Amino acid sequence: MLKVLHTADWHLGKRLEQCERTDEHQHFLDWLIETISVECIDVLIVAGDIFDTGAPSNAAFKQYYDFLWKVKSTCCREVIIIGGNHDSVTTLNAPKDLLKVFNVHVVGGVPDDFKEQIITVKNKEGFPELIVCAVPFIRDKDVRLSIAGESSVELETRLKKGIGDHYHLFKESIADHKINGIPVIATGHLFAAGAVNSDSEKEIHVGNIAQVGGDQFPVEFDYVALGHLHRPQLVNKMEHVRYSGSPIPLSFSESDDHKLVLVLQFEAGKLNQIQSIDIPPCRKLIRVKGNLETVKAAIEIIQDQLLSFPSWVEVQLETDILVHDLEEQLNKLIVGKPFIERFFLKQQSKKHSLQLDEQTDEMINLTDLDPKSVFQKKCESAYPGTDFSDVLQTFNEALELFETDTH
Repeated sequence: MLKVLHTADWHLGKRLEQCERTDEHQHFLDWLIETISVECIDVLIVAGDIFDTGAPSNAAFKQYYDFLWKVKSTCCREVIIIGGNHDSVTTLNAPKDLLKVFNVHVVGGVPDDFKEQIITVKNKEGFPELIVCAVPFIRDKDVRLSIAGESSVELETRLKKGIGDHYHLFKESIADHKINGIPVIATGHLFAAGAVNSDSEKEIHVGNIAQVGGDQFPVEFDYVALGHLHRPQLVNKMEHVRYSGSPIPLSFSESDDHKLVLVLQFEAGKLNQIQSIDIPPCRKLIRVKGNLETVKAAIEIIQDQLLSFPSWVEVQLETDILVHDLEEQLNKLIVGKPFIERFFLKQQSKKHSLQLDEQTDEMINLTDLDPKSVFQKKCESAYPGTDFSDVLQTFNEALELFETDTH
């Protein structure tokens, strides 16, 4: 019997506004080490976004290397790590030759030698018992050449075909293994068609147009371990194509998600069981919204979650007038409630537009907007009532190229 654990989207170094998440990540990593031992995991797969940025903090690096060191004292024989869209290819790949000595295989980006993505897991006798096609986040430059003047439809078709073709290239290399009854797992860090995202995922292709359907993966893959989306889910109701999700809620939109890891069990070369193991929460993220009276009433009834760390509460206040002392008013409600640590405040106002019968919602907290949202708002202001999709597409491509170069 062979057991494989699938996890993804750790985002080490992630902050919620200016608040560190280091303790929460450490809580997860400690739990994961224990779970690997208890479940007798043979292979660990981390499907991308190990870090939250391409230039991780020293604390994030320490958590990463400390974890890998601790794994080697467990029953886990092989660790396979792929890069995600948040990861820097060079940062992940820098120590890969050293880590390989400890059976930690890192594929930070699509390599020049295609076969470097194929990792063979051997049994005690030295014979292959699992093949992992370790596909990292595929950037535009990995699958296509830029073509001047191509339409958005042509761009979408080219990206989808390029990503699909990349996976189908493995079929020749794994053919003999399939004949010999050796199971094959593929990894990916992408947005699959039909999947559900949350507020904290970053678009990884222009407008997410290059969504890959579950049926685009070769049937030769016994399991496809995906990363990028933070909610655990199946793709197109296909049991063997799954996102494990992030281990901690990375935004308040994930506050009700059940965080988990997935454990695959292979016997006689067949995948005979997929088990989800819930990750014990260590901090509750709570979202309340409404007018001032509604918000206050919701805060009053928050109960102690009996977790390792106190709760954080996002308040979305609907008001026509900015409440300048909102934080002061709310802090009075949590006196004597140490299980609520702090508030994240957003005040939503309704402003009348030129048409008196039309109103638009505008978030006062501009720090929530990413560069694409800011650029789109500028276009809407500069070109009202016109189609500026080509301008947006050009901006998105330029932004993606910039982020690729900086990573």
